[in-house]
Amino acid sequence: MASIIFGPGNLHALSVRLRILAGSWTFQYGPFICGVQRRWKKPVDSARTRLESRTRDHRLDKLMVQLRNLKLVVAACELISQQRNGYASLQLLSKWRHEVGLNIEIGAFLKKYPHIFQIYVHPVKRNHCCKTTQKMTDLIAEEEAMIRENETNIVQRLKKLLMLSTNGTLNMHALWLVRRELGLPDDYRSSMLPKYPHDLYLESPDTLSLVSRDDELAVAKIEEWRKKEYTEKWLAESETRYAFPINFPTGFKIEKGFREKLKNWQRLPYTKPYEKNDLHPIHNVERIEKHVVGILHELLSLTVEKMIPLERLSHFRRVFAMEVNLRELLLKHPGIFYISTKGSAQTVILRESYSKGCLVEPNPVYDVRRKMLDLILSGCRNVGVAVEYDQASCHELQKNMCQVDTANNVLELENDSGSYTSN
Repeated sequence: MASIIFGPGNLHALSVRLRILAGSWTFQYGPFICGVQRRWKKPVDSARTRLESRTRDHRLDKLMVQLRNLKLVVAACELISQQRNGYASLQLLSKWRHEVGLNIEIGAFLKKYPHIFQIYVHPVKRNHCCKTTQKMTDLIAEEEAMIRENETNIVQRLKKLLMLSTNGTLNMHALWLVRRELGLPDDYRSSMLPKYPHDLYLESPDTLSLVSRDDELAVAKIEEWRKKEYTEKWLAESETRYAFPINFPTGFKIEKGFREKLKNWQRLPYTKPYEKNDLHPIHNVERIEKHVVGILHELLSLTVEKMIPLERLSHFRRVFAMEVNLRELLLKHPGIFYISTKGSAQTVILRESYSKGCLVEPNPVYDVRRKMLDLILSGCRNVGVAVEYDQASCHELQKNMCQVDTANNVLELENDSGSYTSN
């Protein structure tokens, strides 16, 4: 009996039970050990995870990186132009590099763009200074001139934005944040708004209001595309009346049933951006979302480069009645919008407006900014002529300074001799 109880099999089972009771050894997995059991977790489906797992458009991402460099270059040029003599020392620029948004040394940044920044040694102070090249100065002046020439178009854009709003007003701070995207001059409040009192007026220091509604401008940009599709491709009116142009990025995976859902969504009627339907409000979620898609499409169409930072769109949510999660809505329609995370911020781009990284329908302001971008992309190529020009200008400056010093010395000697003769 004792041999049966204290057999090798029973002793092993007894030792295992004692270890479990003593807590010195536990099962790694088991139905009754909840503390150490590995449970299956449901994957999180949020706007952030969908943003990370979306199909990327590498051409648009590359364009956003280039535009970020252009933004830094323009900010540095503005900082230099604010100096009294039109140049700034590298020591001063290094102190202000964080204001510009640079995370590298100022000298390394300036040397990357020799066609834009000219570095030289000051003939008197003998320190390294920087000024903007003549090419970049001319392009900055050309952009300002183009903005001034297109004032009437800018006023029409502002009127259309005010007509998109629910009460015909816009916040001046929100306009200031998107002034570059809309092609507004920096001093638009004092230089442009007083010229058009019959169209725009400042209701308060922070509110811009529309004087009267213009029904001729109450036509969305998407209507031109729909008319073209209906007349040229001979499509049915039911397929084009409420449709949007769809252009999926390369590598986009179309799941089962997606085409049918997209077809039904394209035919879904909705309240168009400039239409007011206060008497019969819409309660259908899909129609509300499609109405917001139409407003976003029109807002992006009114910008110069057909893009706007996602963060700045939040300033127009309430005034445009876009009471939805904008990021989730944009990610729902990858064939219409694209969110690029490259550059300094998340940027919403209108997909139909770009082809191979360039705007399909360019405008004068965009053309000038594209010239600036080409100057940046040229890098250090064809710098020989520029270096010779820089050296010649530096020698000329030194020569002029020496002539000034010689003239001053001659005047001092004449004054000394005159005083000696009088004595």
